[in-house]
Amino acid sequence: MKNPRAVLAALLTLSLVQGARAQDITLTSHDGEVEVVGTLLGYDGEFYRVETQFGELTVDGSGVTCDGPACPNLTDFVAEVRFSGSSVMAETLLPALAQGFARHEGLTVSHLETADALQVYVLHHPDRQAPLARLTFRATDTSQGFSDLANNNADIVLAQREVRPNELELARNAGLGDLTQARRSRVLALDAMVPIVSADNPVRQISPADLAMIFAAEITNWSELGGPDAPISLHLPRAGSGLAQAVEDLLLAPVDAVISADARRHERNSDLVRVVSNDPFGIGIASLSETGAARTLPLTGGCGHALSATRQSVKTEDYPLTSPMFIYLPQRRLPRVARQFLAFTQSGAAQIVIRQAGFVDQSPETIAIGLQGDRLANAIRTGGTEVGLDELQRMIETLRSLSRLSLSIRFEPGSSRPDAQSRSNILQLAQALESGTLNARQLTFVGFSDGEGAAATNTRIALQRAKTVRNAVLAAIETSIPDSVEITVEGFGEAMPMACDDTEWGRKVNRRVEVWVR
Repeated sequence: MKNPRAVLAALLTLSLVQGARAQDITLTSHDGEVEVVGTLLGYDGEFYRVETQFGELTVDGSGVTCDGPACPNLTDFVAEVRFSGSSVMAETLLPALAQGFARHEGLTVSHLETADALQVYVLHHPDRQAPLARLTFRATDTSQGFSDLANNNADIVLAQREVRPNELELARNAGLGDLTQARRSRVLALDAMVPIVSADNPVRQISPADLAMIFAAEITNWSELGGPDAPISLHLPRAGSGLAQAVEDLLLAPVDAVISADARRHERNSDLVRVVSNDPFGIGIASLSETGAARTLPLTGGCGHALSATRQSVKTEDYPLTSPMFIYLPQRRLPRVARQFLAFTQSGAAQIVIRQAGFVDQSPETIAIGLQGDRLANAIRTGGTEVGLDELQRMIETLRSLSRLSLSIRFEPGSSRPDAQSRSNILQLAQALESGTLNARQLTFVGFSDGEGAAATNTRIALQRAKTVRNAVLAAIETSIPDSVEITVEGFGEAMPMACDDTEWGRKVNRRVEVWVR
């Protein structure tokens, strides 16, 4: 944000007056010596955003008076906050959070639904006649959300996947900056993509590789998977939806495949689930938050690991097809009520709302080592041949007195940079440490790797990842944490695989930093 006082001082010598060209707003300093003339882009109750011949300026409203047809009503100012993107977020998650926010703040809320895919929630304060704010949710898809942001038709994007390179470029060209920067995105809730079949289908689990081959039409008959001799019918969400694009990014792209043109598309997740439930030879990709009467298939690999999508496995990202629900924020100041609403979405009260809406919340949970028998059994059964008993004993001795936190850090492919969900986890952990809500005496960042390469090298890589994450968390802390909190790092390489190393999906799940606390 530009310093408004500095802006006005710089404009003193420029003598901006109304005669330049027809404009719809003039901001005049209280001493009458400076005028800023331009087109009003927005007012948040405190600051004006004005497009002038010198570019976009942000001006403190307390230092100026406003004249012109576009000047807002300062007495009964109504904050307008526009959301656009993922339909499931716009229709289910955000309305639930808006109503939870209203209850939390002692506000009343009225709901208006328009014919053009808009839902409007109007917030009212009991001591004020005019509304306090209007929150508008446009239910489209993730791609349209980014387009609306770039075209100034939205203030916040609702996304069921990470921003794509072309959307980053679109935002930069629109003067919105880099959407991948810290605090430009956050995860509101968690979901997962799950393969679903009819309860009558005899297939009980499936590998991610086979799943990709099915939707690329390289596997077309259930007999190829040990099922009946019957053709496989494919079902997916509508093209362009965040969930469908996540299928492309997370499932098909890693094997350089594309979705078969024979896949039947469904406008709503509920329709997809209903059709698959009634089709013994059908398979679909659906949202974990809504699977209805369909049966979900665990993901498995050649080494025998099986991962089911559960609240715990989605929180920890142990399940490889997690689908975080992101919001992306503009590089400009939002109205105060919008900032308060966004702060509420990270609160404990909001996590309850998220669970009640059917999604996976982000409240940190601890998992005692005694409850992780399957993980430890797999570590012994399928750990790398170079991992000796001494290393396994060292790992157990280190973790025995600790509990695993439900925040894990995973990395972008071929990179040491945390992925988007993990960047949000880092900020969340930093805030929990700052506020003291974590209530931990010891925090240990524990790095793990896949089984590619020598075990000793993997242990060093895992330790370095743990140090990188520790440093990122400490850098995100804006004040300080209590001296009583001990922070340590450990690396155990390939000693505790979560999935098989025979696919890129499995290797990605295994490359992680876990957070353990006491």
